[in-house]
Order: sequence, then structure tokens, then C-alpha cells
Amino acid sequence: MSTSKKKTKHTTGANGGKERRQDARLSPRASDPVPALEIYDTTLRDGAQSEDVSFSVDDKVLIAQKLDELGVHFIEGGWPGANPKDIEFFRIIKTVPLRHASVVAFGSTRKPGHTVHKDPNLQALLAAETEAITLFGKSWTLHVTEALGISLAKNLEIIGDSIAYLRAHGRRVFYDAEHFFDGYKANPDYALETLRRAVDAGAERVILCDTNGGTMPWEVRAVCAAVKRECSVPLGIHAHNDTEMAVANSLVAIEEGIVQVQGTINGIGERCGNANLCSILPNLELKMKRASLGNHRLAHLKEVSHFVTEIANLVPDKHQPYVGDAAFAHKGGVHIDAVLKNPATYEHIMPALVGNRQRMLVSDYAGRSGLVDKLESYGLTLSKENAKLGELLERLKDLENQGYQFEGAEGSFELLTRKALGQHQPSFDLLGFRVIVEKRRADEAPISEATIMVKVGDVIEHTAAVGAGPVNALDHALRKALEKFYPLLSEV
Repeated sequence: MSTSKKKTKHTTGANGGKERRQDARLSPRASDPVPALEIYDTTLRDGAQSEDVSFSVDDKVLIAQKLDELGVHFIEGGWPGANPKDIEFFRIIKTVPLRHASVVAFGSTRKPGHTVHKDPNLQALLAAETEAITLFGKSWTLHVTEALGISLAKNLEIIGDSIAYLRAHGRRVFYDAEHFFDGYKANPDYALETLRRAVDAGAERVILCDTNGGTMPWEVRAVCAAVKRECSVPLGIHAHNDTEMAVANSLVAIEEGIVQVQGTINGIGERCGNANLCSILPNLELKMKRASLGNHRLAHLKEVSHFVTEIANLVPDKHQPYVGDAAFAHKGGVHIDAVLKNPATYEHIMPALVGNRQRMLVSDYAGRSGLVDKLESYGLTLSKENAKLGELLERLKDLENQGYQFEGAEGSFELLTRKALGQHQPSFDLLGFRVIVEKRRADEAPISEATIMVKVGDVIEHTAAVGAGPVNALDHALRKALEKFYPLLSEV
């Protein structure tokens, strides 16, 4: 089998809203050819092995549906032979309609000393009832002799009969050559022989794994080229990020003709993580002109990134390329002034292509252009020459010098602005508050009680409430005082 690179046409387009020149930046393709690459997501398996990440079965089903909407081709659901959670996931996902993706089960070749018929891992893989199975085996002599403690010949036998057994039961098999790049550097002849044994047994894809994440891009290029000359089936790449090279190694492998690229959303994974699909996908589509998702689904990338972060209960990486909140954020006055004239001056793509947006940060670096643009978002119009704009900028600089920061406090800055322009109309006046934290018994948690007095119009409201800590108690008391005047607060 072989694949050929398909050329895709790209056109330029407008970004909506204000008319700003976009000529120098990349825009959506005019057409979406059939993807020449296979996008294989392993967030639910390798991503779940990341420190601080633990998905429930329901979490995994929700993420699988989101990945399907994004348009990935394969979703690695988990290792059914490793834990009951993954067994339950495969049972449930069979009842969930997916439009684009095929769910794949992951597992290892049979254990030494087991026959294929009685190996619990292989039986669990078959019981998952997926169309395809990704099976990993050893390609590094170090792992064969020291980790498994068997002969090199025995390892070849295990690879061959494990794959043949799954093929005999009608499963497609993708063979993950674990530690392949390290194995190739140690003993290229043996590493290649493990691949031949997998192909002879019926594997339809061979995935070259940089399991330790220590391979450099130039090494990946050379090894992929050598393997492609020897291997008769399409290749894939599975890269880890221990040297910050996972994305680069994946792209280099694609340049060398591999057809399946594996990775995770946001690059989560064991140790330093896996190749980040949130970088790989836009690099493929927008930089390398390689079709991967099709139908402009790339515009949902930030949404999917945020969704996985929320489900995993992780702190978002605002500086993540393409999908981070800071990816198209501008703070320096010179930068803001230039971007307002032509975004291409400091943005390498249109943010909307990946579902992101341009942001102008409020700070003492912003300058008059940045403030004018920010005020427009509040429905306020001031010229650069307006004296009040200068006063506002000086007030901002003074507050930041005192330690205040408004980059992530849009509401606070809008209040500051409206006060400076004489447009602030307070909804209530705070007359006073008090918080008491009391511990009544040694074996009980402290109790926080807040009392608050506010004035709305001519009416004074005095309330009290308890909460989980002083801040929560104050929140409850303030809501209790204001909800009779502003009922919508009960929905916030």
C-alpha cells in the first residue's frame, strides 16, 4: 500500500466585523478534499495516564463524542485488559452513534508463557468488539531481554502469533512498535525484523513510537525514511514530548510519508505528555496545506481544547499555541497600534480559523490605541486626542504601579472607565459588613457568618448568611440582600 500527497487549494478571506486587510495571513480552503492523513486521538488512553488526570466512564464518552464532532478518524478508547472502567466504556460506546470516528481498543501482545487463546489481555481486546485494535509490542532489544526477560526470537514469535490471532477473529490491527526509535538506534536489523513479523502476521498499519520522547527531528526523519524503504504497509507516528519535540517529530514524520499521526488534545499524557493535536492539526491544515479534518472543522479546535481541559479538571494553558487565550492577545502599545491597522503584522493566522479570537490587553503598556479599541467594546467612543483618555491612561498606570492588574479583570476596568467618564451609576451602596469565623467544637469545621448592610435607592437592607469560608458567606449575604431588588441574580 502507498499514499500520495494531495495538493489543496487555499484562498484568502475576510474576518468579518471591521474591514482590515488579511492578505498576508492564512484563510480557509475553498474546498475540502478527502483527508490524506489519518488522525488518531489517544486522549482517552495515553492522555488519561497524565498526572492529575482521571476520567470517569461518562467523561470518556463525552470526550469521544466531542472528538467525533471534530472529525478525527480514530479514537483510542482505552485498554480493556487493564481496568474495569475501560471495559465499561467499550460496552457503552457501542450504543453511542458516531459520525466520523472509529473507536479503537488498545492492548499488548500476549504475555510470555501464555497462549493466545488463554491470554486475558487478548481476550479482553476481542470482548471490546471494536473494528480495529492497536497492539503494542517490543522493538528494543533492551526491553526484550531485560523487561520481558525472553529471547529475541521468542519476542518475534509473540508479535506474530498475537497479531495473527486477532486478524483471524476479523479485527483490523495497528501495530504500535514501542520504543522503536531507541530500538532502531541500538539494533536496526532487529527493530526492522519486529516490523516485518507484524506485517507478515497481518498488521495493516505500523506505528513508530518514540516512547521515551528522546529522539530528535533529524533522527526521526532518517529512521522514517529507512523504515519506509523496508516496510510494505503504511506507517504512523506516536511521539512523546520529553524533549519538547513531539509536535516537530510528528510533522517531520508526515513529511517523510507516514499516513497516521497519533496524539492527544492539549498534549496531555504520561510524564511530559504526548504530541499535541491542538498544534499538529492547524500546522497540517494551515502551514503544510495537508488535509486532515475537512469541512472547516478546525474552527472548533479551541472549543474542543477547552472542553477536554474542563472535563480533566486542569488549569488551561493560556500560552498554548493556536488555542490558548494568549495566543492572539496583544499588550504592547506598538503591537496593538499595528494590529488594529492590519492584524497580519503580529498574527500568523486569522484566530477564527482555530476558533480563537483576538484580544487587546488593558495595561500600562497598551497606549492610547489599545484603550480606544477597548472602550469601543464597551460602546464608548473617544478619540486618541481626548483629554479624558489621557487621564484614564495615567490612572491605569498609577494603579498598575500599586500592584493592580486588569488583563483578566474586564469588569473592573469597565467600572474604572465609566467612573472616569462620569457614566457610572451604582446599583447599590455598601453601608457596611462584618464576618465572624467561629469554631464551636474541636471536631467540627469552623463556621463563617457574614452580615451586610446595603442601600438600594431609599431602602436599606440588612441581612446575614453563613457559608463555607468568609468569602462564600459574604457572597450568600450579599445575594440575599440584593435578590429582592434584582431577581436575575438568583440565576447567576
